[in-house]
Amino acid sequence: MKTSTQTSSAAKLVGDEKAVELIAKAGFDAWDFSMFDMCKYDWSKKILLKNSHPLAGNDYLAFARRLKQVGLDNGIVCNQSHAPFPTFCAEIRSYFKRAIECTAEAGGEICIIHPDNNKSAEENAEMYFELLPFAKDCGVKIATENMWNWDSEKNESSFAACATGADFVKHVDAVNDDFLVACLDIGHAEMRGSGNGAANMIYALGPRLQALHIHDNDKWHDSHQIPFSMSIDYEPIVKALKDTNYSGYFTLEADYYLDDFSSENVFDGIKDLYASVRKLADMFEEM
Repeated sequence: MKTSTQTSSAAKLVGDEKAVELIAKAGFDAWDFSMFDMCKYDWSKKILLKNSHPLAGNDYLAFARRLKQVGLDNGIVCNQSHAPFPTFCAEIRSYFKRAIECTAEAGGEICIIHPDNNKSAEENAEMYFELLPFAKDCGVKIATENMWNWDSEKNESSFAACATGADFVKHVDAVNDDFLVACLDIGHAEMRGSGNGAANMIYALGPRLQALHIHDNDKWHDSHQIPFSMSIDYEPIVKALKDTNYSGYFTLEADYYLDDFSSENVFDGIKDLYASVRKLADMFEEM
């Protein structure tokens, strides 16, 4: 079982190229290309902000090629990517083809593109249908992901697109194309109030599941913490992955874990992340 982790949290401290290098040196087999800097979204004003990151400029493909080469120079590949969000923002949706193009340029096989939280499977399918011809030309699969909303009165998450196994299957099957697959966010699936548990969702998805976002939480909030640090029980989740012959990467999205590190000691944090996902991968291999 091969391992990977997202680049954004380390890149905030040391830059994207150094982040890929350190991910390789920590022991990971691959890097997950975080493209959030492609679009800077102001959640309070609900507007897209001006942004000078290379992914937002004209040389975005050259930037993706540089990161690919850094990975290859250090013995790892890009396995998948994450397009910017929120999807309900039309301006951000206009960057999705760019995200797919950058994924291909970096060597990634899957680009995770969030569904619109409050749209039905049929409504979200329209967006994916528009993107699929371009994705196929690039040789990149699109993965939809299980989402959540927040119920302030109940103080817990509430239903959103793909939040349950049944709705996730409905979203993938509404498109019914080999280039639209599922990325299961383990943390989202375990939050009370919305999902119905990661293991249940894995069994429901079966071969549709081709990518993961792995992190830990208190089964209440979306904490994005390092595995084995909070409340998620991974044994039944890993067993479900084994039982369903999951063949993708074990990819971490424990991005908040590195918040307590600095540029000077971030490599220690990345090594911690690798140790946690290697433990999960070993569990999978030993079952």
